[in-house]
Amino acid sequence: MSSTIREADLGADRLGASKVTPLPARTAANAPVSQAHGIGRNPGMKLDLGFMESMRSVNRSALERRVASLTKRRSIKADNQAAWLLRAVACMDLTTLNSNDTDERVRRLCAKAVNPFRRDIVEGLGIAGERIRPAAVCVYHPFVATAVDALRGSGIHVAAVSTAFPHGLTPLSTRLQEI
Repeated sequence: MSSTIREADLGADRLGASKVTPLPARTAANAPVSQAHGIGRNPGMKLDLGFMESMRSVNRSALERRVASLTKRRSIKADNQAAWLLRAVACMDLTTLNSNDTDERVRRLCAKAVNPFRRDIVEGLGIAGERIRPAAVCVYHPFVATAVDALRGSGIHVAAVSTAFPHGLTPLSTRLQEI
């Protein structure tokens, strides 16, 4: 099945009619590129919109009722809230992306990643034997070595922000070289 984008015709959506617009072909800009480290780029996979195309109708009033109820209910009960919040910490990245970052600030952030909770909280939750840590520490490229040194042996990953994040105000050629 070819990849397509469905666009409802104006005024015809009540009858279920739609027009199909093909997606652009794969271009050189997103073709697989060999990296200096020998690991090829993930080639991805074709987009299969079969599932979306099979969803012909949605009960709009039921959908709106369900969405409205989501803000009024607590799906995680009190006895499980602490466990889910601890799991959320393990899925997070601690990030310092200030324009005035320093090696010392990055080291402090890494220390926080290694020990994210105060001792009294750990004891109160009864998780003294658990290793609850964030997934990664995210820094700008000049601080990667500092973060790697500070996190050595902890099992916490280091993520680097590329392409002049968050604004991307550098030339495209510079951004492409950076990644």
